[in-house]
Amino acid sequence: MSTRTHPAPLRIAIVGTGNIGIDLLLKVEASPLLTCVLFAGRRADSPGIELARERGVTTSTDGFDAVVDARDEIDLVFDGTSAGDATRHWGIAEPLGLPFIDLTPANRGRFCVPALNLEDCAEEQYLSMVTCGGQAAVPMARCITQIAGHVDYLEIVSASASATVGPASRANLDEYVHTTEQATTEFCTATRTKTVLIINPADPGIVMRNSIAVSTAERIDLEALRDSVTTMEKQIRSYVPGYRVVVPPVATGDRYMLTVEVEGRGDYFPRYAGNLDIITCAAVAAAEARTGRGRS
Repeated sequence: MSTRTHPAPLRIAIVGTGNIGIDLLLKVEASPLLTCVLFAGRRADSPGIELARERGVTTSTDGFDAVVDARDEIDLVFDGTSAGDATRHWGIAEPLGLPFIDLTPANRGRFCVPALNLEDCAEEQYLSMVTCGGQAAVPMARCITQIAGHVDYLEIVSASASATVGPASRANLDEYVHTTEQATTEFCTATRTKTVLIINPADPGIVMRNSIAVSTAERIDLEALRDSVTTMEKQIRSYVPGYRVVVPPVATGDRYMLTVEVEGRGDYFPRYAGNLDIITCAAVAAAEARTGRGRS
């Protein structure tokens, strides 16, 4: 009889107990390849700290200091704080050799968009998960520019429900725009790019939507583009089940556009919180890839 055993789950520390941290905790708990050994923040009355305690996860209100103290028991750190805090935390983690996956728009190193470059990121100590809009829209923007060859102008418009955008995210709106545009430039060929973020206060909340539009003097083969978009949609759905194209590629004059929607799993937040799911699922996929048994 075979006695083959599987490697132990990757030991994860999550720093940041807000919306992203809570969603991350639930995603990590659902993964057979990961286990959360520390959930750390600063506020003792944080709903995230309370939730983690109820689920039997070790918690701390010492923030990143708790990660440093427990570094020998941690394989990887997820940072879901703010761009400024994540930058400071990375300055501590780097010399310690701690692998660090950043879910803030701090943009200190290698961008990781699993649908585009997951295999190239497995050995990087620092990964930036760009932004929720970047994870949702940049792969589709890449489809367009690969078919077109080059575009003059590329625009991404992302809309998310106000209730899903926490204080740290609101404090980082400029960083969000800059980081998304940088990732678009890195993965796509466009002369100019622009990112627009809409925080929609509608109640009940709207499902996250992302529109990608380009202007180009070159004619784009719509059939080839639609095939490329369908393939990319399937690839992203392998780790973000609620991802779907709701407006396939269409053309009006020299302008081409498409729209994607991201619905959350509803683990803790309402299903319209797809902006949380898209980035936390991407981060989990990046972490799982380090075990050698991640999603293919």
